[in-house]
Amino acid sequence: MAADPDAALVIDAIVALVALEAALLVAARTWFGRGPPWASSVANCAAGGALLLALRAVIDAAPFAVVGLCLFAALVAHVADLTLRWTGPRRAGAARPLPPSSALASESSRV
Repeated sequence: MAADPDAALVIDAIVALVALEAALLVAARTWFGRGPPWASSVANCAAGGALLLALRAVIDAAPFAVVGLCLFAALVAHVADLTLRWTGPRRAGAARPLPPSSALASESSRV
């Protein structure tokens, strides 16, 4: 398959925008103390960037190993993002575990 130079340029531009997004998210978190955690933002953007690089490799007819490496990098970044989101610190007002079912029963049902 012949490489389409226009498609390659579009993908390159999108990869640059994803990198800019990651930098802006980290900067916003640093400057304002609000927004998603920076590590999760970087991992999320890295997953998307790796998928775009895999697409670029397919368009350029790169060897299968290159495409596989990009997809594996996307998987690793995605798992890192999920891990960071699920194991983050508990926030005030977070969901609390439910009490045992016996504590929920009404007084009349405990006769």
